[in-house]
Amino acid sequence: MKLLNKLKNSPDKKGYYGEYGGQIIPPELKPIFDEIAGEYKQAITDPEFIAELEQLLSDYVGRPSPLYYAKNLSHKLGVKIYLKREDLNHTGAHKINHCLGEALLAKKMGKKKLLAETGAGQHGVALATAAAIVGIPCEIHMGSIDIKKQHPNVIRMQLLGAKVVAVKAGGKCLKDAVDSAFGAFLADPKNIFFAIGSVVGPHPYPMMVRDFQTIVGREAKRQIIEKDNELPDTLVACVGGGSNAIGLFHEFLDDKVQMVGVEPSGKSFKDGEHAATLTLGKPGEIHGMFTYLLQNDKGEPSPVHSIASGLDYPGIGPVHADLKEKSRVRYVTASDSEALEAFQELSKVEGIIPALESSHALAYVIREKKKLKGKTVIVNLSGRGDKDIDYVAERLKI
Repeated sequence: MKLLNKLKNSPDKKGYYGEYGGQIIPPELKPIFDEIAGEYKQAITDPEFIAELEQLLSDYVGRPSPLYYAKNLSHKLGVKIYLKREDLNHTGAHKINHCLGEALLAKKMGKKKLLAETGAGQHGVALATAAAIVGIPCEIHMGSIDIKKQHPNVIRMQLLGAKVVAVKAGGKCLKDAVDSAFGAFLADPKNIFFAIGSVVGPHPYPMMVRDFQTIVGREAKRQIIEKDNELPDTLVACVGGGSNAIGLFHEFLDDKVQMVGVEPSGKSFKDGEHAATLTLGKPGEIHGMFTYLLQNDKGEPSPVHSIASGLDYPGIGPVHADLKEKSRVRYVTASDSEALEAFQELSKVEGIIPALESSHALAYVIREKKKLKGKTVIVNLSGRGDKDIDYVAERLKI
């Protein structure tokens, strides 16, 4: 199994990446999370577990996902652009990569229910799909605002047999869905497996989700060498919690490749109108981890906004906080309007409708085309835009 082949930047025994991460949880929950860490460590050395996961990734998900040379867009911008087509995975995004791993682990541990939060709905759809294939009931918590924006994904989750819980507290978006799902998990942690949807939360989740997502970068590295016989100049991915970004970046951490994570600057840099955590946040605690956080004077999470429901989270995976501190990855922003323009550009020029989340990464390349001229860039197209078309049509008055 190549899942953990040459993993870099791994956390210490307490789950910290440098000063970020950890297990900031009530003492009574520590045995639960330690059990998950132990079972995960055993699973990734279990030939039967690995064989089942690899078979599903190949025959069910359709991996490897293509590395597509976007010829038309490349010629238009003067930048050689490759798209890592995670949008072509079964369920339409990168989320299925870790959801299958988490679902199989839950099954191995004898858990009675899979539980998760979702923003854009892609993690929810992926987990509902994984739950169906492994035969475990599934419950998804989703902010009521996101339910309205991402209605097609809500229907998909329900068709797949999942129970969708509408969260009406707080800002009614991703952060509040996480809060709600954590509350449900705390009610019965022995029987419920909380399948966290990104590289966030208490250890071992940031590590575990990252490990399952590294398949993206491993494939991309092999594919670009096969196509160009050399590594790319730059990698670009959108960043909310950070799973798709670290999935692409991780395999290249020891290489001379520039990496750019693109956060949402939303409507403006005013409080509550963006989700630019690494750009404007500061260290703090959220959802069982110490990381960068958009927060008020009391250290409480601030309201956030993004046109992309999967990016409107006030925290960030601790691995990204550490990479920022080490200056290994550069974190920038793209606005709602830039993402919407990039969404339309790729659709019209390449015939590929991207997720609004992925559109932030594309927006960076379009905006910085002069600086990137003549360079080879891999953009992680983390999801497809089917889920966004009704919302986009409303915004564009189509």
